[in-house]
Amino acid sequence: MNKYVFIAVVFCAFACERGTEEECLADPIVTEADLSSGATYDSLYAEKLGADEYGMHEYVIAFLKVGPNRDQPEEEQKELQRAHLDNIGRMADDGSLVLAGPFSKEGDLKGIYIFDVKTIEEAQELTRTDPAIEAGRLVMELHPWYGTAALMEVSEIHRRIAKIKI
Repeated sequence: MNKYVFIAVVFCAFACERGTEEECLADPIVTEADLSSGATYDSLYAEKLGADEYGMHEYVIAFLKVGPNRDQPEEEQKELQRAHLDNIGRMADDGSLVLAGPFSKEGDLKGIYIFDVKTIEEAQELTRTDPAIEAGRLVMELHPWYGTAALMEVSEIHRRIAKIKI
């Protein structure tokens, strides 16, 4: 164990409410990696992101799949794609869509959405706003998902790093 990790472990042993170094490290919430990362808990930031005590958040994940109606003329396909992308931007701007993107391989699975909603029903309402779904070009498969609350920052980070806006 390097000296910095050792110092952090010893500090934890004194600071940990459960007492000994062994008890702190036995607690799955406090690990050697946590102690050596230098990260500190920020309750205000966690609250802003809607994080629970594990730093996690409930979402609904959507898999966009090939729909039954894929035979639109090429110009209509382009219009649907533009409207689909505009809808993604609108949902990201209003905060209901945390993450979206296509899969890079050909096949039936076309993309993914992660919605900041608690129920499948709420996600269904949002998917009904997608012109590509309305046209039957895509269908959604929705699942409750529990992931890091840090995803709530992805849209803002993306805005800062994308030279070309979609």
